[in-house]
Parts: sequence; C-alpha cells; structure tokens
Amino acid sequence: MSLSTHTVTTHTVTDYVEDVSPGSGALPPRAWYASSDARSLSLNGGWRFRLSPTADAEDDSFAEEGYDAGGWATVQVPGHWVLQGHGAPIYTNHLYPFPVDPPRVPTENPTGDHLRVFDLPQDWPDLAEGGAVLRFDGVESCARVWLNGTDLGAFKGSRLPHEFAVGHLLKTVDNVLAVRVHQWSAGSYLEDQDQWWLPGIFRDVTLLHRPAGSALDFFVHASYDHRAGTGTLRVDSDVTGRVTVPELGIDLATGESATVPVEPWSAETPRLYTGELATEGERVPLRIGFRTVALRDGLIRVNGRPVLFKGVNRHEWHAEKGRALDLATMREDVLLMKRHNVNAVRTSHYPPHPAFLDLCDEYGLWVIDECDLETHGFTEQGWRDNPVDDDRWTPALLDRAARMVERDKNHPSIVLWSLGNEAGTGRGLTAMAQWIKNRDASRLVHYEGDPTCRDTDVYARMYADHAEVERIGQGLDGGTHKRRRLPFIQCEYAHAMGNGPGGLADYQRLFESYDRLQGGFVWEWIDHGIAHPELGHAYGGDFGEELHDGNFVCDGLLFPDRQPSPGLVEFKKVIEPVGIAGDAGDGTVRITNKQDFAGLSALAFSWSYEVEGEPVRSGTLPVPELAPGESAEVKLPAPPDGAPAGEAHWTVRAVLAADTPWAPRDHVVAWGQVPVAQRQTPTVAATARPVSGDGVISLGPGTFDARTGALTAVGGVPVRGLRLDVWRATTDNDDGAPWQPDLRYGLLWRKLGLHRMRHRLDAVERGADALTVRTRVAAAAREMGLSTVYRWTSDGDRLQLTVSVTPEGDWTVPLPRLGVRFGLSAADRVRWYGGGPGEAYPDSRTASTVGRWQSTVDDLQTPYVRPQENGARADVRWAELGGLRVEGAPEFFLTARRWTTEQLDAATHRTDLVPGDTVWVNLDHAQHGLGSQSCGPGPLPRYHLRAEPAGFSFVFSTAPAPEAS
Repeated sequence: MSLSTHTVTTHTVTDYVEDVSPGSGALPPRAWYASSDARSLSLNGGWRFRLSPTADAEDDSFAEEGYDAGGWATVQVPGHWVLQGHGAPIYTNHLYPFPVDPPRVPTENPTGDHLRVFDLPQDWPDLAEGGAVLRFDGVESCARVWLNGTDLGAFKGSRLPHEFAVGHLLKTVDNVLAVRVHQWSAGSYLEDQDQWWLPGIFRDVTLLHRPAGSALDFFVHASYDHRAGTGTLRVDSDVTGRVTVPELGIDLATGESATVPVEPWSAETPRLYTGELATEGERVPLRIGFRTVALRDGLIRVNGRPVLFKGVNRHEWHAEKGRALDLATMREDVLLMKRHNVNAVRTSHYPPHPAFLDLCDEYGLWVIDECDLETHGFTEQGWRDNPVDDDRWTPALLDRAARMVERDKNHPSIVLWSLGNEAGTGRGLTAMAQWIKNRDASRLVHYEGDPTCRDTDVYARMYADHAEVERIGQGLDGGTHKRRRLPFIQCEYAHAMGNGPGGLADYQRLFESYDRLQGGFVWEWIDHGIAHPELGHAYGGDFGEELHDGNFVCDGLLFPDRQPSPGLVEFKKVIEPVGIAGDAGDGTVRITNKQDFAGLSALAFSWSYEVEGEPVRSGTLPVPELAPGESAEVKLPAPPDGAPAGEAHWTVRAVLAADTPWAPRDHVVAWGQVPVAQRQTPTVAATARPVSGDGVISLGPGTFDARTGALTAVGGVPVRGLRLDVWRATTDNDDGAPWQPDLRYGLLWRKLGLHRMRHRLDAVERGADALTVRTRVAAAAREMGLSTVYRWTSDGDRLQLTVSVTPEGDWTVPLPRLGVRFGLSAADRVRWYGGGPGEAYPDSRTASTVGRWQSTVDDLQTPYVRPQENGARADVRWAELGGLRVEGAPEFFLTARRWTTEQLDAATHRTDLVPGDTVWVNLDHAQHGLGSQSCGPGPLPRYHLRAEPAGFSFVFSTAPAPEAS
C-alpha cells in the first residue's frame, strides 16, 4: 500500500491584489480635460466606509443594491482613511514596510470598503442617449469597483486615471457605487516613493456623460518655428470634428494642419490661445501653447533657445489632507513658485493631479512629468527581483507610461517625460522609453537611474557635489560616449531638510558658467509634516510605525503650513532672473538679463541710497531693454548732497511694473546692494580702571564677580553666564546621511564631546586698564581644548570684550560655532543693523540684506519641524535687546531665544520647547556652514569653521528698550 500527497492550490476572490497585471475592465487611457459641454457629476463628498484588517475579511455583498450600510462610518472623498481616524499613516524613505516577496503582500492588508448612493440630476440626458464613463483620478493602491451590483473591474496605478463604461448600468435614482480599496497590492512594489503610505480614494471621482459622437481621445500638436515666427497646429482625434482658434483665424478639420504667425509659449511668456474641438456630440475647450522642444548641439532647446531649469521637486502634500489636494492649494503652490522665481517643476515621483498641469500651462512653469514608478526598496538586496527587469511586470510598466502620456500629452508646460525614479535598470524601462518616443516624439525622455543614458535624452544626476558638477560642465566626467554628448541636469540637489540647504549660490554659479549644465531641481517643495494636536506636525515614527525614516519626510522649501522657509527665500535670491552687481568705485551697476526668452519690459528699476541702514534718498533707475543674456553698465546718480556720514550702500531693485496673474505691481523680483562707504569698526579707549569692592569688580558700566571674573551686569542690565560657546543644536544637515559616515559632523562633534564642554578658570587678573580672565574650554575624556582669554576694557561709558581663542591638541573636525553666549532676564523686542530680515548662515546668506531691522525674540525663531539650530542673523554691526546694546568688531551672527541650546538640541518637536524666564543670546564670530548633507554634500571647505587661533571683540553699552511696534 502506498501513500501519496496531494497539493491543492486555492484561488480566492482577491487574487487580483497580487496579480502583476495593471488590472481589468478599465477603458484605454486618453487625454484628460476638465470640462466640456457634456454633462458631468462629481461624486466627491461623504462616502460610507468600513475598514477590514485583511483583503478577504468581508464578502462583496456590500456592493449589492439595498445593502444597509447605516452603521458604517463616513469618510470624505477625496481623502485618505488613515487621516480620518481609521488606522495610521506609515512613512518610509525607500524600505518597503512589508516583507519583500514580489508580488506577494501581507495577509494583514487594511482594506477599506467605500459606498456611495447617488441620483442623477434631473437635467441629466436621457439614459438612452449616449453612454457614461465613471472616472477615478487616483486611488491607493488597488481598487475593485462595482456599480449597481455589477463588477466593473479592478485597477492599480495609484496616481493615474482609470475609467469604466457604465452607461448601460445607470439608473435615474439610487445608483449604488461600491469601491473596495486595498492598502497593499502588487502595485505597491512599483510605488516606493519616499513618502507617507496613505491608502484611499484621494483624487476626484466623476461621472461623465458621453453623448453619441462625443470626443474620445485627441492629441494637440502645436509646434513653433522660431526662425519664421510661425506656429503649426494639428489636432489628431479618434472622432472626426473641427478645430477652431478664433484669435488665429483657424478653422480646420481634425487631422489637418495650419501654419500661422503666433506668439510662442514659454515658462517666461506663457502665451495660450483659446480654441475648441467640436465633434458631433461634444464641444471641448482647448488651451493651446505653441512651442518646440528639441535636443540640438548637446542642449535642451525650446523654441530654438537653451533653457536653464531653476526648479523644484514637488510631491503633492497638504498637512491635513495628505495627497488629496484641492484646486486652491494647487494654485497657491504655483503662485508661490512664480513669486520665488522658480521656473520648473519635476513631478516627483508620479503625475500630479491634472489640474496642477493646467496651472503650469497658465502661469508658466517648465514641467518634467514623472511616471508613477519607483522600486527603490529593491536596492536592499542589490536590485535582485527588481520588477523593471522582470518581463512579467512589463505590461504594468507600459500601462503606467501610457496612462501618464495619454492623460497629459496636451500640456505645453511638459517638456520632458520621466520614466520614474530610483528603479534601477532593466528591460521594462527600455520598453517604456521606446513606447513613449514612438507615441510622442515632440518631447524628450528623462530617467536618472541609468548611468549609461541608454534610454534617455539627458544626463541626470542626484546630489552630485559642486566639484563633480563642474567636471561635468567641463566635459571631464567620463561615462559612455552617448552620455558625454548629452545635456546635464541635477534632477535632485540641495536637499532642503531642516536648516538649509547651504551652497545654493555656489551651484548656481556653476549652472550659469557652463552651457552643458542646464540647471536643476531642489529636493523638495514642501515638508510632509502631518498636522497633529499634541506634536504640532508629526513625522515618521510618531504613529507607532515599526519601521520608519523619522523626519526625513520633512525636507522641503515650505513648512507644512505652506509658509516659505529661509531656504526658499535664499533660493529666490540665488535664481533671480536679473543680475544686479556693482562697484562703487566707478559709480555704476551692472544689470544682466538672465532670462531665456523675455526682455526686461515687465520690470521697473529703482535705487535707494542708505546710510547706516537708513534710506536717505531714492529714485527710479533707467535701464535699457536687454535681450536674454545681455548686460549693461548703468550709471548710478551721485551720492546725495548732505547725506550723513557712515557706512553707505546703494540698493537697486527690479520690481514688477504692472500687475501680473501671479503677483501684484511692485513685487520685488531681484535686487542687489553696492557698498559705498565702509563701516568704521568700533573701538573703546581703555581709560577706565577696574575697581574691586564687596566681592565685585567694577569697570566702567560693567560689574563682575571678583572671584570668577564673570560679567554680571552692564549698567542696570543683569547679564548671566557669559562664556565661550562652540555648540549648536545640530541641524539635519549636520547629522548627515548614514551612507556618508566620515562626514557626519554632528555625530563627530558629539563623539568629541563638543555638546558638553567644561570651562576651567585659570586666572582672574585685574590690571591697570583691563580685567583679564583666562580659561580653558574642553570636553571630558578629551585632551584637546580651547585656551580662551577674555579681556575687558572700558572708556567709562562702554565696555569692550576682546576674546582670544587658541586651539590645543589635535583638532580633526571643524567647530559648530565660535562666539559667546549669555542670558538676559528681560528681552522681547530686538533691533539690529546688519543682515536681515531673515535667517542666514555662511553658505546661505545671499538673500540677507544689509539694513535696519526689528523683531520680537519669538519671531526670530525659524519653525523647523524638528527643532535645530536656527534664527541667526548674519553680518550684524550692532544689536539692541533688553536694554543692552552690542557692537561687533568685526560683524557677528546674532541669535536670541527663550530656551538654551541644550534644550533646543534635546527637542524632537516644536511643542517640546517651553519658553523660560531667560533670553539666551549668542554673539558668534563665525558659524560652520550648512551644506545639504542630510542627503547631498556637506559644506564646501571655504565654509568650514576650522579650529585655529581667532580673536574678536564686542562693545557693550546700555540702550533703551525698543518700543513695541
């Protein structure tokens, strides 16, 4: 007798979840348009919702007519259920938050059943007249759809549209739309995009009437001949119709061409012509921009001219709604970009809501439209089993490419298609590139992940440091023969995480110096903090994730509430479209038009003559019309007669001459300062003598502890704990990226104990005209230290401190900061003359304007989501706060806050920072640079604060507290 074993494979009704195919039942992709004269019905709003722990926990009876969902919760669509009280978000950078076993996903697979019952409007066309299409613009990550009990199909591709034919299923009233959404699916392996994992129906759901003879798919071809000044229009359509553009006198059949004189479209001059596609059953509005994109002579050219991308990467984000963005928020993003001189967007790492591309067309932004594809997590196993090199997945990849291209092909703002991001290399990517080029030869193809550039028209890199970028610009980078002939862009650079990025101006100088370097895209546009009642804004780990990447999700130029960070203000200055520089010696200023297409007619120029930061006189500055790339030396007026003596500057501004769609008249586009008269460094004659008595030493307005030599007051202003300070609460860029261990200065500083320095008193010496305090500052367990001498002198009214620092031992790392810190018991308003109005550091100070500024102590703080060093004002000549006046010799960095550096360093969220009774003031002779090493390079060597002998002085006196404004 023999025994045999039988294996039985059970197939379930959820097999589609782990199927590598893109889905079933959906219509072929087509062009997206917001409106036509055909009826539509938005199905956004409140939906009934039930959450299950697994994909198969519930049957599909909820999709049947008459099902009672009265006990279910309600969620808003568009929306994510984890942001509406059902489950929790998860943040990972590139690690999959589930076991990597493609295409399998965990049994623990949160599944949301969504139910909506709707009636057709009374004026909806007769159901016998034409059909209808049900459109989903975005669902994460896999959905199955039923209408009135009929299974329509399933789909994956979270950030792509999917349509179903439903005309034969519709009823006048009580239509039951049921959607089952699974958080994890085979599609999740293709969507590992450094962001929150947020399941749900997060974009619009719309019912579209499709009359007989309505438009199906159409492709607007609108090229521009820059030599002839003409545009050629042809609209290919699946349905015969006519195309009219009244302003151009065009009236022609689909498929026919017309060539007429036109104004071209560019990001600087986004000229759109209003047209219409009329078929037998539908009229579709068209917005047509004429432009030609070409790769010629190794450069990306639009309308015959090379372009320089001054761009940002943009994830879709809203602090309360996640990726469920409304039109007003999208418009706010575009307006902020335009107002900060941004001219380009890479849609990282998926196609955005199509309405965003409409705004890019309208306001003028170059766009790299990126496919919904990233398999970054496979890098953990050396890209083994990577789907893009597995033929089984190629249909899904091609489906994603097609849904992007077909949806977005009629947008003039899109100049490059991107295959995706950080997906390694493989046959699937090659298939995508070939399909895209066959479908649309009018644009170029981008992909960063293939160093051979086999499938791309540009050489793209992430986070190449300045030296490598310069070698690339010089053509010394090596690589394949094809790659060396391609233009270069940094599709990600200047990682804007926390305080930073530093080095933007240095990158921009390179981009403007070498033709091959066609700019880059800062990572990224906005911090992805989630609004949280206890934490302010939450990041990775704040929702109990077992695997997360902390605040790496907060790396944007905007804070989560869409307030610009100092990094965005710096970027605006660095990339301004007009260069303004001068030399007071010859009384001229050099104006350079840095635009690619536009002249300067939209701008008005003005001058202001300022002494000690105060405007003395101002006027208009006549500037000749300059073509793109041209410069002119413009004569400044003579300095005003009778102007007071002191440090003087010319400030020249370029502002909008008239209102534009994106900013009002007088909006500042660019500015520059030209020094005229230099500052006189403050000095104090050592005429007062130190006097001892009752345990104190008096020197002019200063009072000192006789035993320790510590300053206790200046005049009537108490001063606490003045001493040398070298520590700063490490920035995200100081702490660096794990893959660059030798350059993670924050970790090295802690290892050397710079956050716990001890101060040894060696001597207090009362001389004839000075009080000298000798100390040594060092960390426990370390031999290296800083020999520090404080020398106090006075003329009777003012008190001067001269600090001399001499390093001892083998200092192998730069210092975080070098200056003095002290506490004031009462300080609120701050006035200063120097750089402002905002924060600045050694390699992020281009936007700092010399002038007179004022603020409250609280407003000096920069609200980084993870607290860290912030708020320094650079090049400060003098400052007044709490009745104390401080002058620097030389200029200094000023920081003031209501908590200590140690408290700031220990905080993980802003809500951890509790104001105390003391305002702690730092007067820094120097700070270490910022860099962008949270993902990119560290500070350039010239911004390192090396441990070497240094001397600096401050002059203290009393001053009235500034009046509240």
